[in-house]
Amino acid sequence: MPDVQNGTPAYRRIQAAILQRIEAGQLRPGDVVGSERQLAKVHKVSLMTARHALAVLTRDGMVERRPGAGTFVAQPKIHFNRLASFTEQMASRSLPARSKVLYCRIIRGEHEIAARLGLPAESRLVKVERVRQGADEPVAIETCHLSADDFGDLAEAGMERSSLFAFLERQHGVTLAHADEQIDATAADARSARLLGIPVGEPLLRIRQVIYSTQGKPVLYVLGLYRSERHTLLIRRYR
Repeated sequence: MPDVQNGTPAYRRIQAAILQRIEAGQLRPGDVVGSERQLAKVHKVSLMTARHALAVLTRDGMVERRPGAGTFVAQPKIHFNRLASFTEQMASRSLPARSKVLYCRIIRGEHEIAARLGLPAESRLVKVERVRQGADEPVAIETCHLSADDFGDLAEAGMERSSLFAFLERQHGVTLAHADEQIDATAADARSARLLGIPVGEPLLRIRQVIYSTQGKPVLYVLGLYRSERHTLLIRRYR
């Protein structure tokens, strides 16, 4: 049987079949995906075509290949290659996004954060701290600050299942456009390790963001601690 059918390469048909099973919940993270030989037999293609299909899925982070063990559905990873909410990132993987709200109230005294938002030092801020969960697993701790004068109603909003980006757009007509980010590595302290279910000292990706609206106004300051094995950062460099 040829490796192209109705204009669609066979390896893409194999990929689509595997992704459909993942999205339908028939294959979950950690489940075994068919071997190259099994996929070749089921889809009536060459072994090389089946191998290529798995190689592309591995490159895209959908499956992982373990020498001597087989190919498995990968744990969900978040790709930081565009500005998107956690809810949007999870939806792109057909996974539910949930949050455990640790703190949500109006505070004062965060002079440095107020300055990052272009506000007077003594400004009131809304502080929201959440553990973000994907596929029922904690993957990040995010702490967000916003102007309480502009977004004070956020302190009363339930944010367990809500997208903060969507809240700002729906309730305030604010559309977010871009972010300035500082990225470095850190190690999980006792509190972070407990919240994320990882050992103390485990590497974390730390990202500080000032997120701007389409009007160029700083709206959000976000400090995120992300499990490094669940996130990837795509950077394009030019010479």
